[in-house]
Amino acid sequence: MSHDTPPIAPTRPAIAWSNAARAEQFTHWLAATATRHGLQPESLRLASADASFRRYFRIDAQDGSRIIMDAPPDKENSAPFVKVAALMHAAGVHAPQVLAWDEPLGFMLLTDLGAQTMMQVINREQPQANLPLYLQAVDALIAWQMSSRPDVLPPYDEALLRRELELFPDWYITRHKGVIIDAAMRQTLDKSFEETIRQNLRWPSVFVHRDFMPRNLMVGHTPADPLGVLDFQDAVYGPITYDIASLMRDAFLSWDEDFCLDITIRYWEKARKAGLPVGDDFGEFYRGVEWMGLQRHLKVAGIFARLTLRDGKPQYLVDTPRFIAYIRTTCERYRELKPLLRLVEKLEGIEVPNVFGFGRQ
Repeated sequence: MSHDTPPIAPTRPAIAWSNAARAEQFTHWLAATATRHGLQPESLRLASADASFRRYFRIDAQDGSRIIMDAPPDKENSAPFVKVAALMHAAGVHAPQVLAWDEPLGFMLLTDLGAQTMMQVINREQPQANLPLYLQAVDALIAWQMSSRPDVLPPYDEALLRRELELFPDWYITRHKGVIIDAAMRQTLDKSFEETIRQNLRWPSVFVHRDFMPRNLMVGHTPADPLGVLDFQDAVYGPITYDIASLMRDAFLSWDEDFCLDITIRYWEKARKAGLPVGDDFGEFYRGVEWMGLQRHLKVAGIFARLTLRDGKPQYLVDTPRFIAYIRTTCERYRELKPLLRLVEKLEGIEVPNVFGFGRQ
């Protein structure tokens, strides 16, 4: 190649649009927004997509990069995102700042918290190597919970807990597994759900992120930057056990119980010192976290089945064995959940011999 030949500029994949009218709307919005905010339209590239209908693009600006959210207003309501982002900033949590929002069109310009999630940098082989990251996550969670007050976010009440639990029979058992729920199964589900709801509503309410896990936590541009928090638009006011259960019983990542206990104890100690209502008995708190984790994993099983069957996103069901294992582990510990354990094992075709060599009765 001749030294006089200019280098070939790297090409970026074009952003795909399924709707030509929306593509045109975006082109016009971007042109106007780029002028006002010093953006470089030619640098636009896909950053990520999530389990909803939202997509995220990254774009360069004069002083770094920005994120653009594409959230079709007929499918996504972005108002909760804007509201919770403001609440997080008020709490001192490192969340995206909304720089521009076209509410009728569903386009939003945000600050960029970094290109790597906590999940991407975690050392899966050496849990303790991740202690600094998890302690940063704990600090962000406590700051968020400390800012809690009632009547600001939707309540995580009995009705919502019940709706979430019903995703398991509706989508996982009936649609994914193709199993017809008979009267005996329904009775087992109803009794187990009642006890799960009762156990979870025993705990005081705080602000709940509702998906506080490494995939939604961003590592900063420098080691001194705090973890950034994303995907908070479904935040509610509910049991204080929820977010730590979400962090340590991740639907995409499993740790052994020693590490889970270590981080949960550290969280409990810091939360208790900060005056958060986690109680004075760690054993009791940990049981609460286990029951909350059960609620979450029954819900997630249903959601992942729905993403596959309704939304054409089968990649989520790859992690099915992980949350079925979580459900079984919790059910094995509590006498009230033994019927649910038997139901799940039958559903999964799991034969569990007892010490005498016979099946579980």
